[in-house]
Amino acid sequence: MATLSDIGVSAFINILGAFAFLLAFALLRLQPINDRVYFPKWYISGKRSAPRHVGNFVGKFVNLNFKTYLTFLNWMPEAMKMSESNIIEHAGLDSAVFLRIYTLGLKIFAPTAIVALLVLIPVNVSDGTLFFLRKDLVVSDIDKLSISNIKPKSWKFFVHIAMEYLFTFWTCFMLYKEYGRVAAMRLKFIASQDRRAEQFTVLVRNVPHESKRSITDSVENFFKKNHPDHYLCHQAVYNANKFAKLVRKRARLQNWLDYNQLKFERNPEKRPTKKKGFLGLWGEKVDSIDYYKQQLKEFDRRLTMERERILKDSKSIMPAAFVSFNSRCGAAVCAQTQQSKNPTLWLTHWAPEPRDVYWNNLSISFFSLSLRKLLISVAVFALVFFYMIPIAFVQSLANLEGLEKVAPFLRPLIEWKVIKSFLQGFLPGLALKVFLFILPAILMFMSKIEGHVALSVLERKTAAKYYYFMLVNVFLGSIVAGTAFQQLHAFLHESATQIPRNIGVSIPMKATFFITYIMVDGWAGIAGEILRLKPLVIFHLKNMFLVKTERDVDRAMDPGSVDFPETLPSLQLYFLLGIVYVVVTPILLPFILVFFAFAYLVYRHQVINVYNQRYESCAAFWPHVHGRIIASLVISQLLLMGLLSTKKAAKSTPFLVVLPVLTLTFHKYCKSRFEPAFRKYPVEEAMEKDLQDRSSESDANLKAYLADAYLHPIFHSFEEIELEEVKVDKKPPPKSPSTPLSELSSPSPTHDAKHHEEAEPSGTSQTSHNIQHYEVGQPGDLFHYEYEQTSHVYHYDFESQYHHDSQYQHNGYHY
Repeated sequence: MATLSDIGVSAFINILGAFAFLLAFALLRLQPINDRVYFPKWYISGKRSAPRHVGNFVGKFVNLNFKTYLTFLNWMPEAMKMSESNIIEHAGLDSAVFLRIYTLGLKIFAPTAIVALLVLIPVNVSDGTLFFLRKDLVVSDIDKLSISNIKPKSWKFFVHIAMEYLFTFWTCFMLYKEYGRVAAMRLKFIASQDRRAEQFTVLVRNVPHESKRSITDSVENFFKKNHPDHYLCHQAVYNANKFAKLVRKRARLQNWLDYNQLKFERNPEKRPTKKKGFLGLWGEKVDSIDYYKQQLKEFDRRLTMERERILKDSKSIMPAAFVSFNSRCGAAVCAQTQQSKNPTLWLTHWAPEPRDVYWNNLSISFFSLSLRKLLISVAVFALVFFYMIPIAFVQSLANLEGLEKVAPFLRPLIEWKVIKSFLQGFLPGLALKVFLFILPAILMFMSKIEGHVALSVLERKTAAKYYYFMLVNVFLGSIVAGTAFQQLHAFLHESATQIPRNIGVSIPMKATFFITYIMVDGWAGIAGEILRLKPLVIFHLKNMFLVKTERDVDRAMDPGSVDFPETLPSLQLYFLLGIVYVVVTPILLPFILVFFAFAYLVYRHQVINVYNQRYESCAAFWPHVHGRIIASLVISQLLLMGLLSTKKAAKSTPFLVVLPVLTLTFHKYCKSRFEPAFRKYPVEEAMEKDLQDRSSESDANLKAYLADAYLHPIFHSFEEIELEEVKVDKKPPPKSPSTPLSELSSPSPTHDAKHHEEAEPSGTSQTSHNIQHYEVGQPGDLFHYEYEQTSHVYHYDFESQYHHDSQYQHNGYHY
């Protein structure tokens, strides 16, 4: 077990490592060549450009203004200057509420740490029970500061019970205030937003199949019938994953073409060439520009054929749709009510914001979703218990004394002071951190298999899995396995009746292991976060080998975002450790406070200067944070009851029984009082916002705004392959009063002739010196496709014959 000197060695190593990281960051951030790594947020917003260099060529890479090195630590006060309202405007509500979790930790633990250290430490030290158990159990000086040092049946346990009540009430008070504050911030943020697509849109899943009717027809008919006053339009969901892969491949080819064209412009006397073989290492040598142009033509043809195949195949339309309404109130009513007699059909949920949609999972069927969730639950359960093996190994490193008694031949090596201090004070926390390194990626992959349709939901589900893993393995697993290794000799040689006593005494002693973990992960780890060593190395490697155009420079500048799947569970683990050990071993609290203060400073800097959030969930993760802090309180209370039972404190233990009941009652009240603000959108708020917009906005403008908001990637006018315009040549239908064209009900093309957009035919088609013409399909159902290379204009013309009232119709689709 780690002694006070071992803790000192660990503290020295981690403080030294954290200082080295901070010093490296303070110097690297001043170099012009690293400016895009440490300030990408400002480049993305357009408020920062490449720094001017002083002097010769070296000045482009190294800061030669030595006066700036005198202020290399000014990032700390600069990180604290921006107000919370400015952070919300600059980085979003998610980032601002994420920072409030750290301030909540400081508000909870700072006052209680002072009281616990002043009251409980003297009480724990006064008894000296561990001195008499030294022959049977492995103890250290730091354990004398814990509740284990109190003798059985002592009246002093009433002090610990009183402190548990005081701490619980203080924590609940702070949680109540914070929950109310965050809920108010969320409603204010939503109300202050301009018109956004997700405010008017609902995601509908499990649309029932009807014979002789397409999915798009079914959606339109259902919502026109059941929401006649508010339904506006809808967007079908297509299974276009193969098309998306082709688009990404074409983008890479376009990038190579741009690179070779720039290369030729710089040296017009020499045309760039390449070999056609694997990786350009062998094969026929060809002109690079002509080669990539030809490849792009082929991909244009393949993209068009794949796109048209999707549009023609009714099986490509998934039983889901994004349905938009003409008011926020109408969308709120639809999203928050049951649509059908059968509760498994026409399932409605608020649509995630467009950039939050995870398109790959929208094509998963309802039955497959249920099966996937079952299989992933089993897989997560197996993974959690599989990781108990490395956790047990880590605990064997943290408890060398227990192994010494069982395996005396290891004593000469272990007893070498430097090795022992390193093994017990630093290596266990580092080893645990290494074992947990790849876990978030595994859990994210599992969450994607489950079928969630929003990136924010994927990250919250991954965070939940990671938290349960941390709870079972890092906390409970470390305590159980660590206690077994630590008191292995006692368990093997004493009677079974003494095991509860040994466990009760040993659990508080695990605080030493968690102290080493906090220093490795919460001190040195957070300092490593601000250094951004991995993004720094990757950025410069890309600059050396992959960057070919200015566009590549922006792509190489990866700002990242707050890593919620890993950061939130780690934060909740620190809350758990602090809450559990505040009464049991209060000496752990100063280490927790250092983490919260240091992490708040670092993440404030990262949110302001680095991170660019991929989505905005309006702090939807907060109820999960609140619930897990409440769970930590209950675990703390149950653990204290268990400890007191091993101490034969029958007179004092019953006073704790009511505390978990009060805590859960408080949680239920908060859940009913504040959580609806995170799950539903108040109709009152929606109607008020609608009235504000109604005077200035028309339904026609709203429909135009929503038409492309949730447009499937296959309809993005080849935006990803960098074309400037998509135009349509439309042929007028035969003039017949019996075959009128109805208004377009969906931004996407439909497969039924009676739901085409009525539009005037284009007067003349454009001409070009280089036009490629393709036809796909059978006679009577032809897609005509022309691509003008010089003007980057695509022309589509779709001829489809449908027998309707003895007439044939020919209509063009606008993609």
